[in-house]
Amino acid sequence: MKKNRFDLSGRTALVTGASSGFGAQFSKVLAEAGAEIIACARRVDRLHDLVAQIEANGGRAHAVEMDVTNIDSVDRAFEHIDRITPAVDILVNNAGIGVPGLFVKTTEQDWDNQIETNLKAVWRISRRVVDRMRANKTSGSIINISSILGLAPGVAMTLYAISKAGVIQLTKNMALELARDNIRVNAICPGYFKTELNEAFFATEQGRDFIAGTLAKRWGEMEEISGPLLLLASDAGSFINGATLTVDGGHMVDAL
Repeated sequence: MKKNRFDLSGRTALVTGASSGFGAQFSKVLAEAGAEIIACARRVDRLHDLVAQIEANGGRAHAVEMDVTNIDSVDRAFEHIDRITPAVDILVNNAGIGVPGLFVKTTEQDWDNQIETNLKAVWRISRRVVDRMRANKTSGSIINISSILGLAPGVAMTLYAISKAGVIQLTKNMALELARDNIRVNAICPGYFKTELNEAFFATEQGRDFIAGTLAKRWGEMEEISGPLLLLASDAGSFINGATLTVDGGHMVDAL
């Protein structure tokens, strides 16, 4: 019998920002592949709903309260995680915010909020998980969620774009240094998917016109980012390291 290289049975996956959007979808997909899920976010009530859905489908999951921007919250969360499992095999750094704003109107607080959540938190959570992976001498996969705005600029999205570009460079440097520990680090750059961060804009006439003007002429469906995530998390992607995987319906290759 051939091995299912996408099978994650026996592995534990930690997902940040798991209470909605990509994070909830990623948690379900990894659980369906056999992983035990550590779902982390600030909105614990939503995490409990997610855990109930995963368990109803025969999976295993745990809700852990975590504010990735707060060191004390992160420390408490990992104390909780350490009681659940001695090791984390897969980390999905998904927590993030996207607050539009023209460069000339951005403030110090705007900078701090987006850089702290979208970039520094990736470093903060990864440091703790990598320490545990190395201590247990286990291989691992870290998947950082960036954005196509980390690859190209966008109007009124300066700070978000900067933070996501930083995630891509952090991914490459982590991959370079952690390969010796058999820890792979890759990034996914989603294009336009409807989530809580952007659904209000996409509901407007301007938002609908914008999507109609893209190469795919539609936004992505959540299921369409599930395969790329599972590829990077599993043995199916065992020789992929330091990569930036764009999932955008071809938006980044559209002609000028």
